[in-house]
Amino acid sequence: MNQLIELSAEVVTFLMLGGILALVFTGFPIAFVIGSVAFIVGILIFGPDITFHIIYSRLYELTLNYPYLAVPLFTFMGVILQRSGIAEELYDALYEWLSGFKGGLAVVTVIVGTILAACLGTITASVTILTLIAMAPMVKRGYDKSLASGTIVAAGTLGILIPPSIMLVVYGPQAGVSVGKMFMGAIFPGLILSGFYITYITVRCYLNPKLGPPIPEEERAKISSIKKLIKLLKAVAPTLLIILAVLGTIYTGIAPPTEAAAMGSFAVVILAIVYRKFNWDLIKHSAIEVLRVSAFVLLIAGLSYAFVGIFMSAGCGEVVTNLIMAVPGGRWGAFFMVMLIVFILGMFIEWIGIVFIIVPVFSPILKNLGFDPLWAAMMICINLQMAFQTPPMAMSIFVCRGTAPPELGVTMKDIIKGVIPFIIMIMICLILCILFPQIITWLPAKMIGP
Repeated sequence: MNQLIELSAEVVTFLMLGGILALVFTGFPIAFVIGSVAFIVGILIFGPDITFHIIYSRLYELTLNYPYLAVPLFTFMGVILQRSGIAEELYDALYEWLSGFKGGLAVVTVIVGTILAACLGTITASVTILTLIAMAPMVKRGYDKSLASGTIVAAGTLGILIPPSIMLVVYGPQAGVSVGKMFMGAIFPGLILSGFYITYITVRCYLNPKLGPPIPEEERAKISSIKKLIKLLKAVAPTLLIILAVLGTIYTGIAPPTEAAAMGSFAVVILAIVYRKFNWDLIKHSAIEVLRVSAFVLLIAGLSYAFVGIFMSAGCGEVVTNLIMAVPGGRWGAFFMVMLIVFILGMFIEWIGIVFIIVPVFSPILKNLGFDPLWAAMMICINLQMAFQTPPMAMSIFVCRGTAPPELGVTMKDIIKGVIPFIIMIMICLILCILFPQIITWLPAKMIGP
C-alpha cells in the first residue's frame, strides 16, 4: 500500500502506541485519544481517502457484530438488580449468619460480591453496591480500614470476570472465541479467586482478631436460627433465579449469550415487580444508564477497532509479532511478555481499549505458538483483574473511594494498601491456571452446544 510519508513500520508502531500512552495523561477520554491517533497517523501515511475507507469499513463491520447486543441487555439487567434491594437483603441475611466469626463481615462481603458478579456483569455496579452496604458495617464494627476497603474492591472486581461479564462479551468476538465458552471458562477461576479471598481474610483475622472482630454474642442471639434461615433462603432464591436464567440457558445449549442476556433481563424485571420496585422512575433511570454505558462501550469499541485497522494496515502487527517472537524462552517467554504488556497497559488504559487494541494482535500470535485460544483469552481476562486495582488507572479503587461515606475516614492510602494482598492472589491464580489449564478448559468442554 502506497504511503504519503515514507515511515518504517517500526516508527509507525512507536508513533501509534506511544501517542496513546502520552495522550492518556492529558485527561482526554480514552475513546477520543485512540480515535485521534488513528486518524492523524492514517492521514499522514495513507491520505484521507484510504484512511476514511479503513475507518468506515471497520466501524460498519462492528455494527454488524451480533454478540454486542448483549452489552445493553446485561447493563439493563445490572441496573434493575442494583436498584431492586436484593443485594441489601442478601448481605443482611448472610451478615446475621457469619457476623460471629472473626473477619465474618469481610467474608460475607466476598460471598455477596461473588453472587453479585454472577448477576451484574460490571465492576462499577458491584463495587458501588458493596461499598454502600458493607463499608459502614465493617468500619463501625472496628474492622481495619485497609482490610475492609481491599475486600470490597477485590470482591467487586469479580463482577467483570465471573459471567455474565461485559468484558467477556466484548473479548470473545475479537479473539474469535465463543462468548458462551468464555462464560463457562471464567467460572472456576472466578470461584478460585473468591475462595482465595475468603481464606486470606479468615487466616489473617484468626491470627490478628483486631483486624476483623466478631459481633458480640448477646447481639447475635436476638434473632432465632429459624428466622435467619428463612431470611437467607428468601434472599438467595432471587439471585439463583437470575443465575439460572443466564448461565443455565447457556450451559444447557438452550440459548447463546445474547438471548440469555434477554432472559436475564426478563428475570430481573419479574423480580423488580415482585419486590414492588418496578415503576416509572426505575424505567427512566435504567433507560438512561443503559444508553450511557452502551454508548461508552460502543464508542470506545468502534474507535479502537478503527485504530487496529490503521495499525495492521501500516504493518505494525508484524512488528509486534516479531518483537514478541524474539523474546528468549521460546513460546513461554513470548507468553509471559504478552502478559507483562497487558499488565502494564492495565495501569494506564481502560480495559475496553486494551481488549480492542491488543486482542487482534496477540490472539494470532498465541494461537500460532500452540496455546489454546480459549485458555489464552481467559488468562488475559484474569490478568486484567489486576488492572482494575493497580493505579493510576484503577477503576475499582476510584469507585470505592468515591462511594465510601466521608464520615468513615477511608483514604486512598487505605484502599491501595488493602488491595495489594488481593493482587498477589490473582497472580497465584494465574500460576495455577498455567499449571492446571483444565481449570479453564474443563467446563466449556462439557457444554451442550457452541
